[in-house]
Amino acid sequence: MQPLIHLHILASGSKGNATLVEGPDGLVLVDCGITRRQLLLRAGELGVDVGLIRAVIITHEHADHVSGLRVFSKRFEGPVFATKGTAEAREGVCSRPFTVVDHSDEFEVAGMQVRTFPTSHDVNDPFGLRFSVKTGKGSAEDCVGWCTDTGCLTDPALEALHGCRVLGIEANHDVRMLRDGPYPSYLKARVGGQRGHLSNDQCAEALPSLVTPETDTIVALHISENNNLPSLAKAAIVGAVGDGPRVLVAGQNRPITVL
Repeated sequence: MQPLIHLHILASGSKGNATLVEGPDGLVLVDCGITRRQLLLRAGELGVDVGLIRAVIITHEHADHVSGLRVFSKRFEGPVFATKGTAEAREGVCSRPFTVVDHSDEFEVAGMQVRTFPTSHDVNDPFGLRFSVKTGKGSAEDCVGWCTDTGCLTDPALEALHGCRVLGIEANHDVRMLRDGPYPSYLKARVGGQRGHLSNDQCAEALPSLVTPETDTIVALHISENNNLPSLAKAAIVGAVGDGPRVLVAGQNRPITVL
């Protein structure tokens, strides 16, 4: 399949998240949890023109996903999509009105069909995303799935993430490292709970039902700097999918492009 969507991950982790999804007619910024300066710098490292950003999508209101939005939105004239719950929780964080969408919605931007699905996190009405473009050959499509900051994979998430060519999925923590690590008990319970973050094991367990012959790349997202190692996340994913898709690990400070 000729790729019609490209993924540029500028930052992924608890200190800030920002990703550019490149479609046929421009870019979509998913979350804005880094400064505008860093966003421009990292996009430049990847050779991406941020002037082509057509929309911003905010998955939920935690600071590591919205801390850069106020400054960025002052110089941005396109729509900023979020659920009503997210918009109300972060009233004033955006310099322009939010365009409210549902957590189970579909809309078009930058030449891509965008589909939202509910995730499970300790915030107000979060969602994950599926981006798709018809290839022109019957019902075939190029698609990218994006799911992070969720304590479990909801049924709509499992359905939406199935068969994506590029699958970005959370592998936040190693269960043993979290259990034996420095976090206080309440924080361990939060991270490992149903409204927390996916572990390496949870990610790996879900992959056989998500990966199809069309899946060529899996990207591990939101790796904890305290409770995980990139090598552990990658090993868990490779153990689940074998020699099929290539496996990448997104980091907090090193932008990567998935073409």
